[in-house]
Amino acid sequence: MTAQPTLEIRNLSVKFPGRHGTVTALDDVSLTIQPGEILGVVGESGAGKSMTGLAVLRLLEPPGHISGGEVLLNGHRIDNLPEHEMEKIRGREIGAIFQDPLTSLNPLFSVGRQLVETIRLHSPMSKAAARLRAVELLAEVGIPAPAERVDHFPHQFSGGMRQRVVIALALAARPKLVIADEPTTALDVSIQAQITALLRRLCKDNGTAVMLVTHDMGVIAETADRVAVMYAGRLVEIGPVADVVARPSHPYTRGLMGSIPTLGARVPRLQQIDGAMPRLDAIPPGCAFNPRCPLVHDRCRSERPNLRAAASGLAACWLAAASEEKAA
Repeated sequence: MTAQPTLEIRNLSVKFPGRHGTVTALDDVSLTIQPGEILGVVGESGAGKSMTGLAVLRLLEPPGHISGGEVLLNGHRIDNLPEHEMEKIRGREIGAIFQDPLTSLNPLFSVGRQLVETIRLHSPMSKAAARLRAVELLAEVGIPAPAERVDHFPHQFSGGMRQRVVIALALAARPKLVIADEPTTALDVSIQAQITALLRRLCKDNGTAVMLVTHDMGVIAETADRVAVMYAGRLVEIGPVADVVARPSHPYTRGLMGSIPTLGARVPRLQQIDGAMPRLDAIPPGCAFNPRCPLVHDRCRSERPNLRAAASGLAACWLAAASEEKAA
């Protein structure tokens, strides 16, 4: 019997009405994340990966709104809750880690004060007990000498240490789900590796489900259990990381994988994906990737493929579907 997913997104659509028409930012997105699982969501800028996280958190900038579908947390629907109910869920049941820790931390308050306020907001603790919990959290995320550093201000921490503090804030109420939006982008490679290892450890130790949003396929390959690839507001491929990395089924995923340099492999030049992703108000008919696809054929230009079984899991590609049918 399959465990109940921590997060289940069913046919989610997000629209932004404007003077010149309505733009569909997310189109019929469905995915699940199990307890203790890290799902990587990857794609170019504007693909819809951050929008998916914001829609789950209900933090869409007006006039953007969820126009269809459902979001369920531990089997309970949350996309239709009143705002005052959603405010209780943010932080307590869903934690968030954003790209720039300086925008998540108040420079005027010590990190300890910010942690204590967050802890006390979501649990009935005394100040003294909350402070002890804050020190424990800093130790848990690898801040050295946490009993001293708890009274330091954000500017007294390095970029990597600030991001650790943000992770501690996200975990303060022991949430069931953490949405991490580009948590390593502003950090150097060695710190990136530490942060991704930390996320992986905390996920396994606490049974927390993680949605890891990034444009970096290398980070996904190192960190995630499964990967969802997005393009122009839709899912184009989803499956176990090892399978998608070794045998990508969608031409877009193959392009992403081909653009990553491999140690020890001598190639004349890295693969590239020609062109740019279409504007959301100018998505071509058929498969949205067809103007950039090296394998495009007539059906791709007229019919839009849905996700179906492929070598790596599920892929929205007519060629992948044809290959799977031949194999069967």
